[in-house]
Amino acid sequence: MKPLVLLPVLLLLTACAARPSTVARPALPDFASYPVYHGPDLGLTFREGRATLRVWAPTAEALHLKLYEAGTGGTPVTDVAMQKAESGTWTYTLPPRPAGRFYVVQATIGGQKLAEVPDPYVHAVGLNGQRGALLDPAMVNPIGWPDDRRPMLAKPTDVIIGELHLRDLSMHPESGIEQKGKYAGLAEGNTRGPQGVSTGLGHLTELGISHVHLLPTNDFASIDESKLSENRYNWGYDPLHFSVPEGSYATDPADPAARIRELKQVVQALHRRGLRLVLDVVYNHATAVARTSFEQLVPGYYYRHNADGSLSNATACGNEIASERPMVRKLIVESVAYWAREYHADGFRFDLMGVLDLETMRAVRVTLDQQDHSILIYGEGWAAGTSPLPETERAVKVNVSRLDRVAAFSDELRDGVRGHYARHTEAGFASGQPGLEESVKFGIVAATEHPQLDYTKVNYSKAPWAASPAQTINYVACHDDQLLWDKLQASNPGATEAELIQRDLLSNTIVFTSQGIPFLPIGDEFLRTKGGSHNSFDQPDSVNQIDWGRKARYAPVYEFYKQLLALRRAHPAFRLPTRELIQQHLEFLPDLPPGTIAYRLRDHAGDDEWQNIVVVFNGNRTAASVVVPAGQYTMVLRGDQVVLTGIEKMPPSSTPLTLKMPPSTAMILVEP
Repeated sequence: MKPLVLLPVLLLLTACAARPSTVARPALPDFASYPVYHGPDLGLTFREGRATLRVWAPTAEALHLKLYEAGTGGTPVTDVAMQKAESGTWTYTLPPRPAGRFYVVQATIGGQKLAEVPDPYVHAVGLNGQRGALLDPAMVNPIGWPDDRRPMLAKPTDVIIGELHLRDLSMHPESGIEQKGKYAGLAEGNTRGPQGVSTGLGHLTELGISHVHLLPTNDFASIDESKLSENRYNWGYDPLHFSVPEGSYATDPADPAARIRELKQVVQALHRRGLRLVLDVVYNHATAVARTSFEQLVPGYYYRHNADGSLSNATACGNEIASERPMVRKLIVESVAYWAREYHADGFRFDLMGVLDLETMRAVRVTLDQQDHSILIYGEGWAAGTSPLPETERAVKVNVSRLDRVAAFSDELRDGVRGHYARHTEAGFASGQPGLEESVKFGIVAATEHPQLDYTKVNYSKAPWAASPAQTINYVACHDDQLLWDKLQASNPGATEAELIQRDLLSNTIVFTSQGIPFLPIGDEFLRTKGGSHNSFDQPDSVNQIDWGRKARYAPVYEFYKQLLALRRAHPAFRLPTRELIQQHLEFLPDLPPGTIAYRLRDHAGDDEWQNIVVVFNGNRTAASVVVPAGQYTMVLRGDQVVLTGIEKMPPSSTPLTLKMPPSTAMILVEP
């Protein structure tokens, strides 16, 4: 999702299943007076084979537990009253062999029976998430699961993220993957596409990324799991249940165990290949309010409201979650901890993180640190509209420095390099647009403070917002908006394919040589296209699927990307862990022509084996001359070539050296 300051709300709404609500509550309850339950046992817990359900519903006069034989349809086989317990909770312990396999709860509030729903902490569900399943996810493990371990990660700036929609990876007819659109498809190894290129998991492994970022895989509302033959598509940013895997990606959505086991098999397969998994999580809003467990159990509590009692809408999806309320924060924090513990997730990308409050994000960091300090947290440091919760209390970019080891996306670098995301024909630095040098340099230093930057000339933020480079995600494309290739085509009318490829390679050379954490949507490494679509959230596979034929067609482009990532992995100078080291070792070169940027990483930055590294970018559509310091250089990157051992050795120079830079080109010179 995108910042409202740059995006018309009507455009953002298209990616949400819900629309702005007209529901109003003129007299809201005093939510601060509601009791807070601090125990660790909300939802279903299992002990010696017996399940106990505990549900927080402090305003309910009664709460009934109903059991069903099936996940949909039929009549209850059991209907029992739960017992009122401490701090607004209700509880019931089921017999060892309960009648029925699925459950719901039904609250009576104000004398009215509300809808039957699973509890908010549900971890296993039946078809379409209509009912919870009496199933302990800890008992649904693939073979070898207890031995599954996270791959090693020395420091956050070593991370290289590849973003992926699970379905996109496998749906193309020539993907070579059998279980198309399924968790199991991502777990398949050694698959091949046109001309024998590796696809799927094998491709992710050979590319050289460290983390696979999957678009939402929690249970979302927009796909009818009973009608998968209709082959509908959605990104999944309309959460139904926070802590359950999506069923449409399972081989059998009606079997509660299938989706759990098969997602764990994905994690297992990635870990065996040395890859970590990032889950894209959506805690900023829920699908249609009346459908949620939240509203049927504690009306109003889980959502923020305007002064007139109507639902506030900082997400542009009809509602926003009140993360600052204790029981909402508890649900979010425990949900994240559950994914990390039960599914061994290695990272989390927070959709519209700027809607969530700072204290909740701090609590997420603390609870994940109790499992593993290396678990990655990042998100969108913006909201899509105004919120009743002041910006000073929310996890927007300007407040990221007040968080510990939580990162945000840098839209400054993105739009500086490629051009404004919403104005599709507007070019960026890499396509010759003037005046964007400082915005690009802002990204090069990972949104940290640097004495050589003129922040008044940066496109969006007028001050650094990251306390360390590990708090900045640098990118030029993601699932939102146009892919890089499509954006370049739209903003470079009349350019040849060769010229567009030059600008593509320059764009991501900037990303992968910048400080911070680089991010790449999978497929961009071989010029992926969605036919120009900027919002493909529910468009068909023909638009969204990765065309593996392009990997064969643009093999030299793919090889460049693979070597570019290898360059970053091999040289810590591009991965400095602190702001102080960037200030000490990274110096921008002076007196450059407009449309060019050059900097030097000096004195074995980050203990790099290279003494000095000079990086030069010519974003102009014409050649430029750039003067760099004297030295004895070896060229390791030039245009579309990357050779870590050197493309050529240049004659030693005791005076400043003038580089003749072709149009839309990067060069990297090193002094061993």
